[in-house]
Amino acid sequence: MAQAFNPYLPSWEYIPDGEPHVFGDRVYVYGSHDKFNAPIFCVNDYVCWSAPAADLSDWRYEGVIYRKNQDPKNKLGLRLLFAPDVCRGPDGRYYLYYAFDFMGIMGVAVCDTPAGEYQFLGHVKYPDGTIWGRRKGDQFPFDPGVLADDDGRVWLYSGFYTPTPAIVTGGKKLRNDGGTVAELEPDMVTLKGEPRVIFPKEGPGSFPNHEFFEASSIRKDGDTYIFVYSSRHNHELCYATSERPDGGFTFGGTLVSLGDLFLDGNEDEQKGVNYLGNTHGGLLNLGEDWYIFYHRQTNRHSYSRQACAEKLARTPEGGFKQAEVTSCGLNGGPLRGEGRYEARIACNLWSKDGVGRYDGPSPRRRLKEHPYFTQTGGDREGDGGQYIANMRSGSVAGFKYFQIGKKTAVSLEAGGDGKGVMQVSDRPDFAHICAEVTIMSGLAWDAPLHMEPGVRALYFRFRGEGAVSFHAFTLSPL
Repeated sequence: MAQAFNPYLPSWEYIPDGEPHVFGDRVYVYGSHDKFNAPIFCVNDYVCWSAPAADLSDWRYEGVIYRKNQDPKNKLGLRLLFAPDVCRGPDGRYYLYYAFDFMGIMGVAVCDTPAGEYQFLGHVKYPDGTIWGRRKGDQFPFDPGVLADDDGRVWLYSGFYTPTPAIVTGGKKLRNDGGTVAELEPDMVTLKGEPRVIFPKEGPGSFPNHEFFEASSIRKDGDTYIFVYSSRHNHELCYATSERPDGGFTFGGTLVSLGDLFLDGNEDEQKGVNYLGNTHGGLLNLGEDWYIFYHRQTNRHSYSRQACAEKLARTPEGGFKQAEVTSCGLNGGPLRGEGRYEARIACNLWSKDGVGRYDGPSPRRRLKEHPYFTQTGGDREGDGGQYIANMRSGSVAGFKYFQIGKKTAVSLEAGGDGKGVMQVSDRPDFAHICAEVTIMSGLAWDAPLHMEPGVRALYFRFRGEGAVSFHAFTLSPL
């Protein structure tokens, strides 16, 4: 069986907001679709990827499943399709829900198969036909999460933290009070009642220090409903549980953070293990195994995001422990301690000054001294040629985890004008230097890796002048 890496899709694919669902014997991932180096989120049409439930390394491209201009309110395709979710309705058909840009409208499309071409069905509306989001004072429709429950009832979750200008939402002043829930009629489009706020973004009922921001996602485990969302910190996915779908949720904790914040008590964003920005995803349950799907940032901004996943461990009480970000989330264990590995699977990345955020004004200017993931080709071209650019002195790229053997050598593939050494350690503080590989203007030598056998992390730190482009490394038995 092939190995699985993070990101788990090809290097040229940029799928954020990934929602994994099991239909039949395959896992299907539905997400937004970023364009490499785009100036804004979600420029491309929706596509789908799937893998056998028994082999999460074998992802297959299912093609375009829904185009922006299929929505009659977007015939020119100028508006964007934000984070979607899919459920299998009580009638056996598949329903795709999507946030329609920042317009405050939620669309629905339908298909007879999980990854076929979805057809526009309608916009989520009230019983009188008024589109949700077109009444003054409506809660802003955004980031749908949908659950077709065992009893045939269908629940729709939504919500966004930041108020949106009325000029964007058809001149209507909409509310942004937090995460909402509403039940749908059997037609899968009509609301049975008013959406109700059950995850307030502030005040009584909110989750202190992990208040709701966006990214509603819902799953059911036996009699327990599990709600996943992005908090106001933006870089983390949290969860809450309840015995009913429409309220009574109790905060469970953080599932994953892009920078491993809140793990081991670290809340200092400057000391995060990776660059921060928004993230969004959902839970996948396969037998006894649980995974959290999320996305990372690339190219020094929030508009070229890639799909990642981590395996979750359960607590004795039945909750979830926070997962650390790794290079091998879906692999079922550490990567083999030999072979060629692309630098793009680094799960940790920072500069001599720590990390920064990719959201906020002008991040590229503020981060010009920092390393970052990028690619040589254009959007969806070939293998993308993805690598780590701009590794200046003190920059670190970390990879977790490998099954290291007794005698191993490491060699590098690099570019750029950097001159110096790439130090290798199994510790992020480099208290023990296991190898030093000489680099000179894109040329690199190999070196023995003096590392104890076992499951180890690999950290690469550049020391020298100029900037290195880190493409790949190879582990070879001596």
